[in-house]
Amino acid sequence: MQAKSVEIYAFHTRRITYDSYMQRTREELEKLQPHYPDMINEVIDLTDHSRNLIFNMSLEEATELVASGDPEKIATIDGHFAIMARHGHIIRMARSLQLPMRYFIVKKVAGPALLIAERIDQIRGWLESHGFGDQFHPSYTRMVPAHHLTEIALVGCPDPNPVCTRFFNPPRNVEENNYPEKYIAALTSSISNWLNIIPEHEPIGVLFSGGIDSGAVFLATHHVMKTRGMNLARLKAFTLSIEGEGEDATQAHEFLSSLDLELFHEVITAPGSWVDLETAVKTIEDYKPLDIQAGAMTLALCRGIRKQYPNFTYLIDGDGGDENLKDYPIEENPELTIKSVLSNQMLYQEGWGVDAIKHSLTFSGGLSRACTRGYAPMTHFNFRGFSPFMLANVIEVAEGIPFIELTDWDHEKLYALKGKIVSQGIEAVTGMHMPIFEKRRFQDGAAKERAFGNSPTPYRKAFHRAFDC
Repeated sequence: MQAKSVEIYAFHTRRITYDSYMQRTREELEKLQPHYPDMINEVIDLTDHSRNLIFNMSLEEATELVASGDPEKIATIDGHFAIMARHGHIIRMARSLQLPMRYFIVKKVAGPALLIAERIDQIRGWLESHGFGDQFHPSYTRMVPAHHLTEIALVGCPDPNPVCTRFFNPPRNVEENNYPEKYIAALTSSISNWLNIIPEHEPIGVLFSGGIDSGAVFLATHHVMKTRGMNLARLKAFTLSIEGEGEDATQAHEFLSSLDLELFHEVITAPGSWVDLETAVKTIEDYKPLDIQAGAMTLALCRGIRKQYPNFTYLIDGDGGDENLKDYPIEENPELTIKSVLSNQMLYQEGWGVDAIKHSLTFSGGLSRACTRGYAPMTHFNFRGFSPFMLANVIEVAEGIPFIELTDWDHEKLYALKGKIVSQGIEAVTGMHMPIFEKRRFQDGAAKERAFGNSPTPYRKAFHRAFDC
């Protein structure tokens, strides 16, 4: 990480530079603690450790790697994780793309405390129940950015700046050939690892629209289960239809019928009243219109699945596929150009980066922020969700694809690329010829008419109402 020349104030009276600070804190904090009571003296961890899905080691082993503070060691953790570890008086937090993780500095008479949680309302609830409700505001919460180790050495006066160090840094434009097969091979490998930790009798539901991402996830899951001799009756493809309408249900049926797999399909019909802006904002804890709209539809789908199958637990989705293959309409976002999309590492996954002016401490950027649009609705209805496209091994292959060479900076070539890569990869890995349909957002395909407008004002107002701010 590049050293910064800015000066920070630590230990009340001692002025040191940023780079020397990081060199010294780990050795000196233990010695200085008795003399400087404003350091962290209490950590409250409200996260659900069972939400971690780690494939290659135990949670305890992964926690030790986070505690080490070594980015290269943290990068070896395979799976979805959000982990806090304490090393002396240094608190270290690290998470992958799917799981959210937030923190809050609590001002207590006995000394400051660090409160760590998955959600903003968890932080608020703890503060209010312990007599610190007057300290709460959603803008005071902080989100750990995905793919970064976040370290907090001390709190007090002044409050510390968290130090973020990247632990996942995939090389770009390195795949010369066979990248469609490599991409889907990485996807199937991750799904296989996930299936290893699921009880053999448990059913598996795919959130399925018949689009490229959910289609690839379904076919990859079906392939892995069939290859390994698993009971395919466990597998279902759930498609949402609001009031029995929407194009996704028809598309999903056509997709599966073309492969003689329609027996796996189940349409979840939901009333329009289930698509609710206020509920979605409270659940997702955000106010970005497109993410709230997608989250509202996921809430309706999960609600319908839970009503139909009270004991269902495991869901898998295609979230992250658009980000990996850069398949968003650039012309709809005035902040973006094709050069910014293709030139910035993991722009859609991480936003403009933790060092950018546009970066928010309350919300991280890109999918690192928007991961809640799928995760929060599934968790709300007590499902255990899995998003294999968000895993590091899958993203690594995607980042290695030579997008600039393949598109020559052409929008239309970029938009057409995703279908070609995924369909070729699916055929190479599974032998199945995957149908490709025109891209359509979840909120547009699940209903006949849009339930929400795109003006950001109602979403921000709903967010303010949710947190009384």
